[in-house]
Amino acid sequence: MSAQVRAQVRLRELILSGELPPGSRVAELAIVERLGVSRTPIRAALLRLEQEGLIESLPGGGYAVRSFSERDVSDAIELRGTVEGLVARTAAERGAPAEVLDEARAVLRDIDQVLARAALDDESFSRYVELNGRFHVLLGELAASPLLAREMERVASLPFASPSAFVIAQSNTPQARDMLIVAQDHHWQVLAAIEAREGSRAEALMREHSRIAQRNLRAVVQSQEHDRMPGVRLIRKRG
Repeated sequence: MSAQVRAQVRLRELILSGELPPGSRVAELAIVERLGVSRTPIRAALLRLEQEGLIESLPGGGYAVRSFSERDVSDAIELRGTVEGLVARTAAERGAPAEVLDEARAVLRDIDQVLARAALDDESFSRYVELNGRFHVLLGELAASPLLAREMERVASLPFASPSAFVIAQSNTPQARDMLIVAQDHHWQVLAAIEAREGSRAEALMREHSRIAQRNLRAVVQSQEHDRMPGVRLIRKRG
């Protein structure tokens, strides 16, 4: 990875782990010393994290770690569902590239293998997150629109709006595997709708798919383990 990407990844980890708590000041020089990286990649990484919404610039210079209301996160998830629905409908109406459909099916078969196990361990959940992320990237490619693919990438980078944002946080709950099985059924159904050129159905399925993330958001925020979950501590509970 480039120095900028390394700095960006490390800074994101510091924020989501709580080492840089909400409201704390993120000074460029302090981060340079902490990470041992030169100012240029640090500056670029800070700008990127500001675009992602994890930090905000301060009037007197520097940045501060943001916190988010539960509604902020819910709106971001809703926006992702809307954009992904548009992408799915566009792919169905235009006709998706055969090679991308083949790759998407292969990814879903791999997810089926992960979920076929009676019990899922941490490695299984991590594998699911990896494959789920890949499927959603391929969804963007199915529409054969670089513009829509970029919008999908942009909205998925919003705090807690990525397709697997709450998967690991929910991995220790009894319903975790069941939720993933429902999500996987959505994956197969939307792919079938795209192949059948059923645009409205494909869009509706992706909008419904995002509702799983909304449910996970509510469960995580209401959990007694809220403060122990990486990143979730940035979310302010409803009053």
